[in-house]
Amino acid sequence: MNRESHASIDNAIELNLPSFDARMKSVEGVMSVFDVLRKKYVALTPEEWVRQSFVHYLLSAKGYRRELMNNEVQLSLNGMSRRCDTVVWDMNLRPAMIVEYKAPDVEITQKVFDQIQRYNQVLQVRYLVVTNGMTHYCCRVDYVTRTCEFLSEIPDWTALNQG
Repeated sequence: MNRESHASIDNAIELNLPSFDARMKSVEGVMSVFDVLRKKYVALTPEEWVRQSFVHYLLSAKGYRRELMNNEVQLSLNGMSRRCDTVVWDMNLRPAMIVEYKAPDVEITQKVFDQIQRYNQVLQVRYLVVTNGMTHYCCRVDYVTRTCEFLSEIPDWTALNQG
């Protein structure tokens, strides 16, 4: 049976993010959610629910552009293939933000920040975001002073493109 439906965030794990109208379907008992960036259905895991909820938050609340965002971006780090959860590109098509997702029950630790920083060795973005859907951390990277400043909120599209 292949059945498609629309559901809100209330039908899945409740997160610290706005609800959205998620397109879901069940194929042979496995729930999938439509990924608006990859334009396909993907298995609905807790981490994937965080990804889809956060992407919709960036699009609807922060004004980000769908065509300048990608999920599961492959990169090579020390000769090994890795994947960034989400990369946001600025208006000049430079990578501007990396977002790393964890399931809601996964604690955000230094290990998670180390992971996203390794990806940033390749991409050299201005913003790093780590979220488990409940807690969100955003850092602005200053390459001149070699520091990261934690921000109180995720920058909107205009702020992301400044500097």
